[in-house]
Amino acid sequence: MNIQIFKGFSHVLLEVTYALLPLVILFLLFQLFFLKLNRRKLINIGKGILLSFLGLAFFLQGVHVGFFPVGEMIGEKLGSLSFNWILVPIGFIFGFVATFAEPAVKILNHEVEKVSGGSISQKVMLYTLSIGVAFSIALSMLRILLGIPLWYFIIPGYLIALILMYFSSKRFTAIAFDSGGVATGPMTVTFILAIGVGVASEIDGRNPLLDGFGMIALVALSPIISVLTLGLLYEGKGRQHTNDHHKQGA
Repeated sequence: MNIQIFKGFSHVLLEVTYALLPLVILFLLFQLFFLKLNRRKLINIGKGILLSFLGLAFFLQGVHVGFFPVGEMIGEKLGSLSFNWILVPIGFIFGFVATFAEPAVKILNHEVEKVSGGSISQKVMLYTLSIGVAFSIALSMLRILLGIPLWYFIIPGYLIALILMYFSSKRFTAIAFDSGGVATGPMTVTFILAIGVGVASEIDGRNPLLDGFGMIALVALSPIISVLTLGLLYEGKGRQHTNDHHKQGA
């Protein structure tokens, strides 16, 4: 096996240890004074913590030796093409696929379906978030190609979100803002951002620091707008169903 793959792995193990250790200590304190869980549950929790440790360590090492380098290389190759407008549809596809595969998104969708009693299905939420992020990545690629300042999108975007909040229900507002944080997960940050930086480094007149970054801000914004829009559609459908029911009763 190539030793290069595990170069710097000890440093990654140390970082993950520092990240998980406070959580483990906090759990042990709660177990000692409050929880009093039995031995079987403690063994299962211990196995889960061990798997989390190994999963985080291998993922971060994979990001270091794989995701970041290949993302930058793909971005540099696409940015150097004479027909680099193709970055817009490719960005849409990458954004959709990355969100579709995002573990945190699936967990959020599962919780939303469970708490809403199935009225908001996982499938609807998944496609809503994936399409929203796909549009934001496509827009980010267009911003890099044309050199448009980030605030041209951020300020109008949050104004639209505030307007949608006024007409949307409280439950969809809460879900929307949580969705914005969840969508900016490891798949998007480690791969899509690297592509954006690679593209900006190859296009004349673009600064990777100014134009390559800012993509995650748009990714965090797009699910808020898409979920609030979904909420308006749900509420409109609910009102229509109520009106039809009243007409039938009359």
